[in-house]
Amino acid sequence: MMAPGMIAGLAASLPEGRVVTDAAEVDRLSKDFYWYSPVLERQLRDKSGEVAVQPKSLEEVKAVLRYACANGIPVTVRGAGTGNYGQCIPIHGGIVLDMGGFDKVLEIRPDGTAVCEPGARMGMIETTARKAGWELRCYPSTVQKASIGGFLCGGSGGIGSITHGLIRDGLVISITILTMEPEPREIHLTGPDIFKALHAWGTTGVLVRVEFHLAPKLDWAQLAVSFDTFDRCFSFAEAVAQNDSFRKRLVTCFEWPVPRWFTPLLKWIEPGKALVFFEVVDDQLERLGRTAVSAGGRIVFDSPHAEPRRGAQLSDYTWNHTTLWALKGDPTLTYLQCGFDPKRAREQMHLLKTKFGDEFLFHIEFARSAGVVGPGSIPIIRFTTEERLQEIIDFCGQIGVGVANPHINHLEGSGRWRPDDAKLVAKTAHDPRGLLNPGKMIGFKPVSGSGPRPL
Repeated sequence: MMAPGMIAGLAASLPEGRVVTDAAEVDRLSKDFYWYSPVLERQLRDKSGEVAVQPKSLEEVKAVLRYACANGIPVTVRGAGTGNYGQCIPIHGGIVLDMGGFDKVLEIRPDGTAVCEPGARMGMIETTARKAGWELRCYPSTVQKASIGGFLCGGSGGIGSITHGLIRDGLVISITILTMEPEPREIHLTGPDIFKALHAWGTTGVLVRVEFHLAPKLDWAQLAVSFDTFDRCFSFAEAVAQNDSFRKRLVTCFEWPVPRWFTPLLKWIEPGKALVFFEVVDDQLERLGRTAVSAGGRIVFDSPHAEPRRGAQLSDYTWNHTTLWALKGDPTLTYLQCGFDPKRAREQMHLLKTKFGDEFLFHIEFARSAGVVGPGSIPIIRFTTEERLQEIIDFCGQIGVGVANPHINHLEGSGRWRPDDAKLVAKTAHDPRGLLNPGKMIGFKPVSGSGPRPL
């Protein structure tokens, strides 16, 4: 436990009002959407920080790290808390560093570069960028709440990835981080070094500034099409996803009964039918609709572009929002994150359905990765036991379906650990005592032998 004197000393190093000590509020700031996973819900429900700090400037962040390093206090960085892996949940107590107030959009440059503080909300970045003729290349379904720092430290892709690729596909120009040392250093990462901080859960440094590419602003329209079978739905979605004559921001398809959980949309969803959602540029909406009908689909919803956007936003039901809607309808459900082989996807899907039936419900997100468009999946899984969940994961591996396991609370098991150990090397160099989000990189050993103070 942090002694009362430690909390008082921390508060004295910062402007008034930056330190939160109310236990209920600290616990709220210590949590994300980890409960998507019944495994993590069991493991992490009682984990919490002891105090939260809400800095508003670079110098205030440095002051927190300086004090924490001097006193051996763990620091866990929080973005907006919209992640799903428990990455912002402190395992060893200490300080929750809530970056939500360090949130300025510093610059939208004429060349389509955005420069932001880590707490900048992605919805605000999108609004600001569109006023200047640009837009986000990709963003999560939680765009209105998610912070850019949290997205880069915990996310992988989202709406827009069908055209522009995933986060790792050249989105980021530079990242500036602070080290956890007696005097925190500012380290400017570019090129391959960026991967030392991307999807690192704040274990290798505290992100304080990011510079990234935008895309030219386009006017987007929405279309939802139902099909009698998932096979026909998937085939049409795949054909459009791989057809570059359509400018797309979203291609998502669902097998029934996944759409039954989209409660606000039930007035036009057809029971028993597979469903595909699209965002395409406004002047291609009519052509896509004609193409869908000729392929045997039925248009159940369309929405031409309008500013400001009103009514149903199909992206609110895609990516990991799909999981959220399913959990609202049936709390016994959970999810996985899978990658299919584009050349074997249908075979792999058939094997999964044959073995697991309705335990494994398809939710497909098409994305471009390393230049290749293919189907990823955030399937809805009917949870019974942890052993059965592991059987499903193991079978995926046996048939060549990659799994980024969202039921594991350390980086090495998350499916995004690089074979060059870049994050481990960075951890050793930037946080030798292991005070940044300790326990989330299990291969790390404190260099000095003096890690976080004992619980």
